[in-house]
Amino acid sequence: MNGILLIDKPEGITSADVVRRVKRRAGAKVGHLGTLDPFATGLLPLCLGEATKIAQFLNTADKRYEGIIALGRSTDTGDRTGAALHTADVPDLARVDLAALAHRFEGDRMQTPPMYSALKRDGVPLYRLARQGVEVERSARPVRIERLALERSGTTGLRFQLDCSKGTYVRVLAEEIGAALGSAAHLDALRRTAFGPFTIEAAVTLDAWDPELPAGFVALHRALVHLPAVSIDRQGADAVRQGKSWPLRGLAADLGREAVLLGPAGDVVAVVVRNGPLWEYGRVLGVA
Repeated sequence: MNGILLIDKPEGITSADVVRRVKRRAGAKVGHLGTLDPFATGLLPLCLGEATKIAQFLNTADKRYEGIIALGRSTDTGDRTGAALHTADVPDLARVDLAALAHRFEGDRMQTPPMYSALKRDGVPLYRLARQGVEVERSARPVRIERLALERSGTTGLRFQLDCSKGTYVRVLAEEIGAALGSAAHLDALRRTAFGPFTIEAAVTLDAWDPELPAGFVALHRALVHLPAVSIDRQGADAVRQGKSWPLRGLAADLGREAVLLGPAGDVVAVVVRNGPLWEYGRVLGVA
């Protein structure tokens, strides 16, 4: 079983829990793309079998979320699972120009990762340090908010829709929006609805997934549709899988920085990357 499995993750379990449950039923290597916190739901793409080799070429994808920001209280985790840190008054949201507020956060910006994150310091995840009461300095990183839409949710909440780049922490954005309103805030609900070319509509629930059925499954060549593809014959495919370099010599430079080599049956043989004027093998896949 080689491909991408799109799971609609339920609330209350970790992304690693999903991997373990799918691995037991699939009987193949399994890895996930883009961790979702236990309280979050939605699209969790899983790499199965040979697809685990191409995760690095998928993990740069933009993402889409929807959810609710609760105003008036911040927490140590930045979401509703954490302990309260600060409280503040909530402005009259009916008098706030939410479209203008959202527009202030769109575009390229710098964002400092939260302590409650999976980033590591000396091999230790930051969230483990945070649970021990340890805070370390984090460098701000560039992210991009492609689209942000805000609307009122009751008198103390904001419902949002968000398109953003890899590496964006939605909980940090929620806190920043709260600060811009002169209040405090935390993330009350989060659901991921898209990950690159994958959408929640194509996903299957964890309980409903059946490895004998096609629901939720995306073939490797479809998962890599964002990369230019070059077809090679059987002799070339065999040479690629043997690590020979001659199939790379005829590849055009205008393909970009990454490309997919497809065998005669349309199967993904390798992902290649350009290093200066030369092409190299990024990942070579076995026979499906």
